[in-house]
Amino acid sequence: MGEYHHNIDEKGRIVIPGKFREDNTKLIVTRGLEKCLYLYTESEWNKIVEKLNKLPFTKKDARTFMRSFFAGATACDFDRSGRINITSPLVSYAGLTKECVIIGVNDRIEIWDETLYNAFLDDNASKLEEIAENLFEGNHETL
Repeated sequence: MGEYHHNIDEKGRIVIPGKFREDNTKLIVTRGLEKCLYLYTESEWNKIVEKLNKLPFTKKDARTFMRSFFAGATACDFDRSGRINITSPLVSYAGLTKECVIIGVNDRIEIWDETLYNAFLDDNASKLEEIAENLFEGNHETL
């Protein structure tokens, strides 16, 4: 959980907040949806891989998704400053320039270009009630 703001440098290095580094020596970074990057711990990555392995390779959508998801994936170790190095194709994919937003989203971390993240929030701010209603419709649980 949480939202943090850090800059990415010209070499593709970005500080991962200490809260997200606890008990982790390595993160797997890959293309996410909505032009952000997804970061997983090794154990969460293995769970995702297990689920994706169950998809039928005969389905074009499954092949397309897996190509995008796995081709961009890379394992990143932390340096002494708590930074990881993001490859240039991933930096380009997510449109990371300088100012970035790092957010915790349940089982993963996301890295966004700050401008794209703010646009995402603006685009969805008025829809959140409707989205929540659609997701929990017929379900008597509340948030």
